[in-house]
Amino acid sequence: MALDQKLKRKLTKDLSISLLIYSLPVLAILLYFKLSNGDVSQSHLVLPSFLEFAKPAFENIRTWGLIVFMLVLGTVEFAAGLYDDQWTGTERKIDIICFLAPKLLLPPVVAFFSLTALPYLIPNLANTLSWVPFWGGFFLIAIADDLTQYWYHRLHHQVPFLWRFHRTHHSAPYMGMAMASRQNFLYTVFFSQIYLTATLTYLGLGLPALFVLVIKSIITLGAHSSLAWDKPFYKYKVLHPIAWVLERLISTPATHHAHHADTSGDGVGHFKGNFGNMFFLWDVIFGTGLITRKFPESYGTKSYKSEEWYAQFLWPIFKSKKEGSPLAEGVFALPISQKKESVSSNPNQYEPVQS
Repeated sequence: MALDQKLKRKLTKDLSISLLIYSLPVLAILLYFKLSNGDVSQSHLVLPSFLEFAKPAFENIRTWGLIVFMLVLGTVEFAAGLYDDQWTGTERKIDIICFLAPKLLLPPVVAFFSLTALPYLIPNLANTLSWVPFWGGFFLIAIADDLTQYWYHRLHHQVPFLWRFHRTHHSAPYMGMAMASRQNFLYTVFFSQIYLTATLTYLGLGLPALFVLVIKSIITLGAHSSLAWDKPFYKYKVLHPIAWVLERLISTPATHHAHHADTSGDGVGHFKGNFGNMFFLWDVIFGTGLITRKFPESYGTKSYKSEEWYAQFLWPIFKSKKEGSPLAEGVFALPISQKKESVSSNPNQYEPVQS
């Protein structure tokens, strides 16, 4: 289905701005290279002295620490009763499979890309960026990775066909560690920024990539958590300046929970925006952000049919048997605004329509 012309113009404008943003760290690195008279002796392979102590911690967090972090935080959430009675057998099965399967199935895919495909496609470029200083590599990867994911995420909300690949993440009627990894497997496999970061690592930016990965993972997991760690920043006046910067720079529970709300008509929910993963800054720049410092009353999608785990995890390979489900055979998703001139004009919410 053709995109609305207004939306097309908006996408074109924002993509042009994105190209400029992508170029900024590259230009900064080239300027550094020129000002240093071509001296590349200070490789990023050597961490700044003030970060040397953190390297072992970041390596451990990457290998097993993030999983432990999720499990501990999830346990605290359950102990606090923050899921109420919503974690039913169906939801539990979906969350557990979406958590475990990618950790078993995705590494071989990425390993093949990094160890076989890249050496074949660009055989003479391994470690060619190893001269880039750590700070340059860090910001290059942080921007390239997270801005690319912003677009990947945004397009899966704004293009009807793509929405069903991302719908699984929004079907959960709760927020927390249980649903943080809840995604259609194909959505995860085709994460464009995974391969972009793998390519930059192959080119010699592995150490900056490690630090970006860990910091981004902690921020995104914290934004999905049902423990609203950002509330004290809104409650105490002395912390308001910090809150103002924080909520515009990174994703917080308040801004990301709004993205998972099941409605946008209450002034709090904003599933048609707040697409940022690590940086909320992208939403600020492109006008897709909503900051209210409030939390939605309910989460998920109004058209959720509690589809089978295999349909949610592997659609369109396996389809749902639930009548009327967007994941069923012969059903496709249309924007509400194009469905019989519905009451909503929101181009980013989808409901099932019989084909």
